[in-house]
Amino acid sequence: MATNTIDFDKVKQTSQLPQTGPGRNFATDFASVKDQVSPEEWQARVDLAACYRLVDLYDMTYLIYNHITVRVPGTDQFLINLYGLTYKEITASSLAKVDLDGNIVWKPDGTDYGINGAGYVIHSAIHKARKDINAVIHTHSVAGMAIAAMRCGLLPLTQNAMRFDGHIGYHDYEGPALSMDEQQRLVADLGPHNAMILRNHGLLTAGASIPEAFNLLYQLETSCRAQVAALSAGLEGLSAPPRDVVGLTAEVFAPTTLRPYGLLEWPAMLRKVEAETNNNGYPHYAS
Repeated sequence: MATNTIDFDKVKQTSQLPQTGPGRNFATDFASVKDQVSPEEWQARVDLAACYRLVDLYDMTYLIYNHITVRVPGTDQFLINLYGLTYKEITASSLAKVDLDGNIVWKPDGTDYGINGAGYVIHSAIHKARKDINAVIHTHSVAGMAIAAMRCGLLPLTQNAMRFDGHIGYHDYEGPALSMDEQQRLVADLGPHNAMILRNHGLLTAGASIPEAFNLLYQLETSCRAQVAALSAGLEGLSAPPRDVVGLTAEVFAPTTLRPYGLLEWPAMLRKVEAETNNNGYPHYAS
């Protein structure tokens, strides 16, 4: 495999990496943009901000890193978190808008936060190649990284994991995802799937909507946690069902068989966000 080339100047420009010294604006009190965007974009912003809070509530965050994106309805632009905020701080109005070429189309007035360069490389590749995908989530959870480091990958040990049988891609590690050279291979390895394990790196899920992408992430994350726990018994102590049962389970949970998972669950997820983040010292997610 050829070594990827990284445009470090472009990465610094996109991330707007802070220089030491006074005068930089890293405040987190962002004015509402509800009246400045379409109702469809505002709803996308609210759902995306809620998703960030859910990933935090379910302990899948990694300091200020990682990224979740959603396509702005009717456009080829997508919303992404500002690089420097924890997921607890992200609101509907704090999200930056980026085009598929990596240009920041809009961000809150006056802020010196930029976006994570790796977020652009990974997410823009998928948004550009897969018009059926509107939301993409990438995490570095401990369990996800552990499975990403295993040659065997995700095993069909639990019902949660069996849904991914034949429905997940694998992408070999090529270094930090800052090179445009990697985009074509990321898309090829994802293939027709909506989930992928980035080897030695982390997890990625996608979907037609934020609710569907988050539900798939939850299923993948819990599958990884269960596998890590099960492996503590040793390989000899593990049990998996016959292949035909695994295949049937994957078919049952395919989004085209019974229903697209995540839509029914989403109102309950929003209630959870409201109950567990209200008056917690951080701004309301839908502000």
